Amino acid sequence: MDAILNSGDTAWMLISTALVMLMTIPGVALFYGGLTKKENVLNTIFLSFIAFAITSIIWVIYGYPLAFGADVMGLIGNPINILMNGIDVNALAPLAPTIPLLVYVAFQMTFAAITVALISGAVVERMKFSSWMVFVPAWITLVYIPISHWVWGGGWLAQLGALDFAGGTVVHLNAGVAALALVLLLGKRKDIKLLPHNLGYSVIGAALLWFGWFGFNAGSALSAGGLAGSAFLVTNTATAAALISWVIIDIVKTGKPTVLGAISGAIAGLVAITPAAGFVTVTGAIIIGFLTSIFSYYAISTIKNRFGYDDALDVFGIHGVSGAWGALATGIFAAPFINSLGTGALYGNPGQIVTQLIAIVVVAAYTFIMTIIIAKVIDMTMGLRVEDKEEIEGLDTHLHEESGYRI
Repeated sequence: MDAILNSGDTAWMLISTALVMLMTIPGVALFYGGLTKKENVLNTIFLSFIAFAITSIIWVIYGYPLAFGADVMGLIGNPINILMNGIDVNALAPLAPTIPLLVYVAFQMTFAAITVALISGAVVERMKFSSWMVFVPAWITLVYIPISHWVWGGGWLAQLGALDFAGGTVVHLNAGVAALALVLLLGKRKDIKLLPHNLGYSVIGAALLWFGWFGFNAGSALSAGGLAGSAFLVTNTATAAALISWVIIDIVKTGKPTVLGAISGAIAGLVAITPAAGFVTVTGAIIIGFLTSIFSYYAISTIKNRFGYDDALDVFGIHGVSGAWGALATGIFAAPFINSLGTGALYGNPGQIVTQLIAIVVVAAYTFIMTIIIAKVIDMTMGLRVEDKEEIEGLDTHLHEESGYRI
């Protein structure tokens, strides 16, 4: 492709960047905030806001150069553009040669920010805010940046041929496994019941996520063309299939459909289609979406109870499990007539499944180990968990001297 600025592509990528930002604040913030107890709603929302702010600064200082700079031994990027130095405002993005490089930088920043914000749902109601402020930059630096380079920045998993259109491994599996590692170290809440203070806000948050996800997935086409249109359509299709699937499961298991189940299914579907969005047909999307609710529902209802970890808002159960399924399903359903960069098992390339499995295992193992190390160091130096009194009475008043009761 000739490196010629295209104003249509640029406009679409600016819109997509704003849509992905909307996913974090207010999307994730409201989705998580509505599910927590009323004494912790502001703290929960604040975790997403501060994560977005911290990541925004890290990304322009050294995050983008390390993630997307010239490859160094398949492991990391060459940090020659620290603080965006040396980047002309009219420079075009090497990986998206019809849009300005700075637009691509901003687009990728929103992915980094939402990834770490997603983790917060697992640790709500019991993690120190000060410790979260230390965890975010450490995790972005030591976990997200290397993995994004391996998969998207020309690193060794990209060289191996791993497919991840918009973040099944980089974002969702990454966040889900990190959440699991954190909660295993942090321990259970004093009161592990899920008492949503306002489920309506979670519905609004889920709707904003569904809306913003079109920037996430269709935007990852990096141009305003047919691939973006295909990614847009299959994203909506898989999400709808997953929502319906979860509602059916609810009815079969409990006799009643639930709104919480419906929005959980929608998020699971959005997660599962993310790595596959630029590679699969509508048929593939329906299968991916319908099955992912079954897998995530089982993880939440059975695996979580069996092992007894307190993933408060089911970040691992939805993002980790559906992210892994979506990454694997990409290796099954990727159609070369949708995207010539990917051919799955159904179209004559069973080896793609092996490649996808390698990416899933590597990302999960690296994320789990590094997250445990980061969290353990923080716990040993400043502590991870709030005092019992603070947890029992609520974090909003104790940590922020504010109250979200009327929200």
